[in-house]
Amino acid sequence: MNAVVIISGGMDSVTLAYYLKYEHDEIEDWTYLSFDYGQRHHKELQYAAFHANKLGANHYTISLKPVAMLLARSGSVLVDYSVPVPEGHYAEESMKSTVVPNRNSIMLSIAVGVAVAQEAEFVAAGMHAGDHFIYPDCRPEFVEAFNTAEQLGNQGFWPGRIIAPFVEITKTDIVRIGTGLNVPYEHTWSCYKGEAVHCGKCGTCVERKEAFEQAGVKDPTTYE
Repeated sequence: MNAVVIISGGMDSVTLAYYLKYEHDEIEDWTYLSFDYGQRHHKELQYAAFHANKLGANHYTISLKPVAMLLARSGSVLVDYSVPVPEGHYAEESMKSTVVPNRNSIMLSIAVGVAVAQEAEFVAAGMHAGDHFIYPDCRPEFVEAFNTAEQLGNQGFWPGRIIAPFVEITKTDIVRIGTGLNVPYEHTWSCYKGEAVHCGKCGTCVERKEAFEQAGVKDPTTYE
């Protein structure tokens, strides 16, 4: 038995990988997929590879750079380096500039294709409740609808499913789960600026700091 997991190298997807490994001991072979879509914080991919090696999974980084050139026209700060990364909380209007058009649909489509080819039990992704406010493709109704579409699109070829175990819980909950599983969070990356250390000011850094604080867990992250 095998399964496919989308892993970015960030806290959520890395925790998901450890969580699934613990919960699904019936899975013998794990395939981790990472995506290089030209994100300015591409160093997260190094951490994805680190955890894949640690967990004994097959890891593939898929280049979406040609697509990213077109997506950059949206003005998303993650792929358009000419636009400064906004600072503050995700609840702020400025954070809409971090949306990459259709990103999860693109990644999940590829992951499902791999899953069909491998006859995998499921495809897993790490979106969580804190993402719902700003990212339409991280909401439960999106996951449900996309799962239905992929099952219809592969009817008779793939009896599997798309799962998002964290889609109804917060990042604080994820930290608590990961801490119980001894996830080495110092080997994860969040900051959208992608510099030497986490900036501590962009939306994802603010969310990261809040999650550790609210979970009552020591934050191992080095910030500017």
